[in-house]
Amino acid sequence: MLQEALAFLIRNLASFFILNLLLRFYLQVARAPFGHPLAQFTVKLTNFAVLPVRRLVPSVGGYDSATMLLAWFTAVLMHFILLLLSPWPLNLLAPAAMGGLMMLAVLELMKLTLYLLFGVVLVQAVMSWMNPYNPLAPLLETLSRPFLRPLRKLIPTIGGVDLSPLVLILLLQMILNFGLAPIEQRLFNYIAFA
Repeated sequence: MLQEALAFLIRNLASFFILNLLLRFYLQVARAPFGHPLAQFTVKLTNFAVLPVRRLVPSVGGYDSATMLLAWFTAVLMHFILLLLSPWPLNLLAPAAMGGLMMLAVLELMKLTLYLLFGVVLVQAVMSWMNPYNPLAPLLETLSRPFLRPLRKLIPTIGGVDLSPLVLILLLQMILNFGLAPIEQRLFNYIAFA
């Protein structure tokens, strides 16, 4: 019971931190305005870890590689601790298990990126119905535009309602449930039997 509560706490705190690192990275990629309170919150929450890593890890191609590397390392550490807390006898220091753990962290970043996009699109859709002039709307539009634009070209509005967010949310759910979940299970099995 205590192990489960500790695992729950570690997973949620680490995922929250990783999501903020990913949001920071994608805000920079989308060239979103960092003057918005949400962007300021994300930057201030992650500065304590990102700024020291930036001194060691240079940007690659104009992208904040330090932030992405920190997100990946946090995911590795989270899964390492969660696997240590699991009831299975694992040899996590075996080279095959370490390789599987590193791949599991990459998969975690992909998964959390999709959840982040899911949240952005969902909040943007709800806000467009309730309060389209909310100050958060331009920031969300900046983050979701690259994914919604191709769908908007394919799916016409019906009665003035844009269905592209719904289609994107369904696609994201399919990718998460039928694409990434089986891969994650295979990686866990690989680590367990390494």
